[in-house]
Amino acid sequence: MPWRALLVLLAALLAGCVSNKPPSQTSDQDAARYNVQLGMSYMQRGDLEGAREKLERAVQQDPSLPAAHAALGILYERAGDPQRARNHLRSATRLAPDDPNQLNAYGGFLCRQGDRKEGIRHFEMAASNAFYRTPEAALTNAGVCARGIPDPELAENYFRRALDLNRNHAEALLQMAELSLEMQRTLQARAFLQRYEASGPVSPYSLGLGIRIENAAGDPRAAAEYAARLRREFPDSREARDLSGD
Repeated sequence: MPWRALLVLLAALLAGCVSNKPPSQTSDQDAARYNVQLGMSYMQRGDLEGAREKLERAVQQDPSLPAAHAALGILYERAGDPQRARNHLRSATRLAPDDPNQLNAYGGFLCRQGDRKEGIRHFEMAASNAFYRTPEAALTNAGVCARGIPDPELAENYFRRALDLNRNHAEALLQMAELSLEMQRTLQARAFLQRYEASGPVSPYSLGLGIRIENAAGDPRAAAEYAARLRREFPDSREARDLSGD
């Protein structure tokens, strides 16, 4: 899961942590929520030490605040300390066992650490929560985790379940396009990529995938059109630079 996606997830974890009370009137719980917000802000700016100071203080002020532990876990993983990350993310799920956002965060960590079966179990738990507004996100994450096993059939099952819930879920469409290409289902890969492109804005990655799909399909003209779009719309992207090295 890219850091931008982690920060989006972190924003969900922090929902409801806003405190509008003046500093002189805050309780320890209010102060902890405020420090979590500050810590997230520092993390977004790349100030990991400032983020650590605020988030550690938040945990001291309110050890029972799941968002504080989750944010600190994400920070420690980013800082290369997986054991501390695991401890805090696990604490967040223990404090909020029915919160799908916490389950999703811990599941992602487990998958990135190679504990894929346990990570998928946490994604399943998140997706099965009746109050979770975007279960397709957890199912897509489970599919990505399954691809890393690798178990392409299991991954496909999760992506299709996600699309059954939301046929326009962009990440599931993109994952199915790439997985289909890997499974040598070129026409299917093209169809999923076209659905992805119809669902929202393209990215350097999706245009690069389009080049790969059209080359595999034996259509150099279509591949060249994707390449031209990539150079025109994302000239500074890694994918465009890779084209220059061809």
